[in-house]
Amino acid sequence: MTDPSKNTPPPLVNPKEMMPPLPLPPDNPEVMPLPMEALPEQIRAFVDDVATRQQCPPDYVAIAALCGLSAVVGNKIRVCPKQHDDWGLTPNLWGAVIGGPASSKSPAVGAALAPLKGMERAAWQEYEAEKTEYEAELKLSQIEKKQAEDTAKRLSKKGDKEGAREALRASVGDIEEPTPKRFIVNDSTIEQLGVLMNQNPDGLLLVRDELAGWLSKLEKEEGASDRAFYLECYEGDNSHTTDRIGRAIVRVEKMTLAVIGGIQPSKIAPLIRGAVRGHGNDGFVQRLQLAVWPDIPKSVKWHDVPPNDDIYNAYADCFHRLAAIPREGKRARFDEAGQAMFIDWWEEMQAESRGDDVHPVLSAHLQKMPKTVAALSLIFELIETEETTISEHSLAMALELTDYLKSHAKRLYAIVDNAAIKGAKLMQLRKDKLPSPFTPREVQRKGWTGLTEREQIQDAIDVLEEYNQIKRHYQNDTGGRPSVRFYWVSEG
Repeated sequence: MTDPSKNTPPPLVNPKEMMPPLPLPPDNPEVMPLPMEALPEQIRAFVDDVATRQQCPPDYVAIAALCGLSAVVGNKIRVCPKQHDDWGLTPNLWGAVIGGPASSKSPAVGAALAPLKGMERAAWQEYEAEKTEYEAELKLSQIEKKQAEDTAKRLSKKGDKEGAREALRASVGDIEEPTPKRFIVNDSTIEQLGVLMNQNPDGLLLVRDELAGWLSKLEKEEGASDRAFYLECYEGDNSHTTDRIGRAIVRVEKMTLAVIGGIQPSKIAPLIRGAVRGHGNDGFVQRLQLAVWPDIPKSVKWHDVPPNDDIYNAYADCFHRLAAIPREGKRARFDEAGQAMFIDWWEEMQAESRGDDVHPVLSAHLQKMPKTVAALSLIFELIETEETTISEHSLAMALELTDYLKSHAKRLYAIVDNAAIKGAKLMQLRKDKLPSPFTPREVQRKGWTGLTEREQIQDAIDVLEEYNQIKRHYQNDTGGRPSVRFYWVSEG
């Protein structure tokens, strides 16, 4: 028998016939750095200022800014990628900033959305003034209605039925109760969200400090109807009617919602795993088109300077100008040069997404990129010229940013393989803590992070076998079903 205390192959394996172990691959695909030149000057300067002062990845600031700006445009303007077809895209964007718990996600998103929060505060103050006026008008209306009823009673007693009716009709006049203008929602039922959408028909931005709670709720069976509702919200131009027994019917005319929030890699992994492995693949994860997972710098520098007011004001002005766009059902189209550029990109993207070596989940992600390109190019054009004819220059910036986003999407969808490689590396690092030979169950008993489930352990073992780090041996000491044990392959 093999001495379990020694890290040697079993007797049935000839060491001379064994392939030498290969180094394990990187556990994270490379991603492109944020192309700052692909952002309008007002956004670029602000992103650089915040990233420098906070020592956070500029990606987080930029992505939150773009999602916020897309919510302000909302459904007021739709982009028509074709010159004659009626195909229209609403420029609301969904994004996620991915990183560990100490990667400054929340401060970066908070800084990027500061103009929107300021606009909401101003809108609330205006609402408070309108509410005071409304309450005074309501009391006056009640007084006038009481007087009309008294008049109607007198006329009715005199037999003047028509005069009584006229007195009552004259007093009928509904006073519309004011509602505060909203730009941001954080946590609400879909019924209440529908009400808010009707009150704010341009669109809203869902902001979650941690997207994990929202996503986990939608993953559960009882969250299926909510999930379907949010899937429709991404399209930005759908209507929806909610019927509940014992409740009023709520009809939402325009379901327009942008999304931004932070999430840790370990929290988004189950969602990605479900999509990659076929269950839960309804296109939800692919709607997170602006999901970025940048490399976190190993070191930071101390910066203690005040925010640049001029830079912030120019940045905030972008939000105010886009919010002031009237809701007139406008359509935006590319100029001649931009149209030719978009056609070239679209055909290349279609060919790439249909490639034999592209995973169906990534293919579905690429197929949703025309909306992303259209939204980004419109936002850039509105910021720089306030026109709805999208120039070749604005489209070129959007396409450069899309290449960057695509590299992050590839990292995100590789998270299933990443987890297996990380698990394999952890087992390799701690192999001295395992018996030799070892079984998957003995690995599970260790309770190591990322190696607590049978599926996780098997994925890691598959990687170790693929790279000749371990060899399996079937052992039958009882005459029953043989057990599987694994031996580490010696370097020499």
